[in-house]
Amino acid sequence: ALLPALLLLLLPLAALAAAAVLLGLPSYDIPPGVNQPAKLRLVLTLLLGTAALGRILEKTGLCSQITFGRYVRQGRKLGLDPKLFIQDLQFKEVPVRVYQPKATSDGPRRGILFFHGGGWVFGSLDTYEKVCRYLSRESDSVVVSVQYRLAPEHKYPAAYEDCLTASQHFLQHLQHYGVDPARVTVCGDSAGGNLAAAVSQTLAGRSDLPRLRAQILIYPGLQALDFNLPSYQQNRGVPLLFRERAAFFALLYLNGDALHMQEVLEGSHIPPDMRLKYRKWVSPDNIPEEFKVRGVKPLRPTDFIAEVYETVKRFCEPNLCPLLAEDSVVHQLPESFILTCEYDVLRDDGLLYKKRLEDNGVRVTWYHLEDGFHGIISLYDYCGFSFPSGKRGLDRVVNFLKSL
Repeated sequence: ALLPALLLLLLPLAALAAAAVLLGLPSYDIPPGVNQPAKLRLVLTLLLGTAALGRILEKTGLCSQITFGRYVRQGRKLGLDPKLFIQDLQFKEVPVRVYQPKATSDGPRRGILFFHGGGWVFGSLDTYEKVCRYLSRESDSVVVSVQYRLAPEHKYPAAYEDCLTASQHFLQHLQHYGVDPARVTVCGDSAGGNLAAAVSQTLAGRSDLPRLRAQILIYPGLQALDFNLPSYQQNRGVPLLFRERAAFFALLYLNGDALHMQEVLEGSHIPPDMRLKYRKWVSPDNIPEEFKVRGVKPLRPTDFIAEVYETVKRFCEPNLCPLLAEDSVVHQLPESFILTCEYDVLRDDGLLYKKRLEDNGVRVTWYHLEDGFHGIISLYDYCGFSFPSGKRGLDRVVNFLKSL
């Protein structure tokens, strides 16, 4: 009896959400060069509808917008996989899901620590189930997917600490999972790429644990100093990550709220001397010219606001913004794979980190999806939609793993 009543309640709310979506769609930019633009518009409509309905539910007091968004993004449960043993465990109280190929192996397998994306706010073991199964099956690897604590309930450094704790535990018990200590990789997309980079930097100087073989960073977010780099200007309205949302997620992870978002977007949150210090690493000058041809203009520096800096000064910590790590750390990092997408506000974070790694003698395999957009890897097979470019990028990750 409750279900029909709930449906009747949601119908007018859904209609309002649909109206909000239709009114908002023209403000988003889907360039003709994007992979499968019509399908992307449909996915965007679903996500915008979820967000609009979530806002309505929050205003009515039924649930928060974030809670509703997490519920909708969970997706359906997948059945058993004939090729994999899958089990949910805890590594020092951090929930993980372990994927192990059923086929016999001649020796120890590769190990992959996977940290999911979602702006440190969304994402779960279930959300990335298809991706992790694919990585495990296709690369014949043991995959450990980590469910770190999410913001805004759990602020920085909670997510980083959970990923580090799970990584350390796995590295201490590789034999139990039949993993070769010389072939363990950290991998993540978006916010997960941020966490993979931070964990890799922390473990680089550890002599009491097996050394990581590689790090795989899929369109990672690696800095919060400059939200006006060329890729932020060019792709500010391109789904699935808009410029304002990138700053919103970073602030939610840092402080649990998005206060001062406008000042952060304008660049008023970083002192001039600090901006000058980090200019050698975070600057449009370090972006290859071919990435600046689509509507980039120099911007006038904004006035520094000390009160804002006091609330966000931890943005300068490498565990939060790995691009700011010192050279003494960067040169110790393992072989790296970086995937970037042309139509992604985070493109230049990946390009800048690629340069930093190469400048410090780290071997880098770089793959650029010229028709890719942010989030395309996790959408390679999404609700009946297929994005060939996402599958192509995921296969490049698998090929890199096989080369290790």
